[in-house]
Amino acid sequence: MMLKYLQEAHKRTLEQVSSFYTAAGIHVFVKDPIENKEVNLEAVISKVEGTVPLHLFDEIEMMAIGEFAEFEERDINAFYEDGILHITNRQDSDEDLFDDILHEVAHAAEEAYSYDIYGDQEVKDEFIRKRQHLHDILWQAGHEAPLSFFLDPEYDEEFDTFLYKTIGYEDLSVFLSGLFLSPYAATSLREYFATAFTEFYLDPNHSFLRTTCPELYKKVSQIQKINT
Repeated sequence: MMLKYLQEAHKRTLEQVSSFYTAAGIHVFVKDPIENKEVNLEAVISKVEGTVPLHLFDEIEMMAIGEFAEFEERDINAFYEDGILHITNRQDSDEDLFDDILHEVAHAAEEAYSYDIYGDQEVKDEFIRKRQHLHDILWQAGHEAPLSFFLDPEYDEEFDTFLYKTIGYEDLSVFLSGLFLSPYAATSLREYFATAFTEFYLDPNHSFLRTTCPELYKKVSQIQKINT
C-alpha cells in the first residue's frame, strides 16, 4: 500500500504533492494539500508528537493526507490501516486536525498494546455494562431493540445505523450523559478505547474520562507509561 502511494506521487507535480519526515521518523505523504490554508499541518503533527509518548507511534510508518475513497464509502474522515494513518485534507482548523490524528494514533496504539488494554477483560466488561444500561434507557424511552444488539463489542453497521439514524446522535447524547464520552464511543469497543485515548490527551485533568470510564482511564494511563 505504501508503494502504491509513492508511485502515485510521481504522477503529480511538485506543487501538488509534498513529502517529509517527522521528528519521530514518520513519513508524511501529502497526497492532496489541505484545503484550509490556515491549517498548519507540520505544527499540528509536531504538537501530536509532543503530546503523546513516542512509543505509542511504534506501529505507524506513514501518515497520508488527502482524499481517499474509503472516506465516502464508510462516511468517515480518517482511518488507520496497515501502519498508515489516512487523514482527510478537509479540515476546519488545527484543532480538528489534531483531534483526527490523535484518534487514529489511538487505533495504532490499541493494535500494539491490545493485550495490555484488553487482557484482563476489565475494559470489555465496563463497555458491555454500559451498553446494557444504554439498552434499558432506550427501551424505557420507546426505542425498542434486542438486547443482543448491545452485547456485541464489535462494530456492527446495523447497530450504528440504529444509533445514528433511528435515534440520532443529538438525542443519543442526552441518553448517554454520564455513560459514554460521546455517541461514537458507544458504537464499538475499539471506538470506546479510541475516544477515551483522544480525550486523555485533549484534557490534561482527565476528570471527565476518569469519572465516566474508570477502567478505561486506568488502561490509557498504563500504556502511556510502559516505556518510562
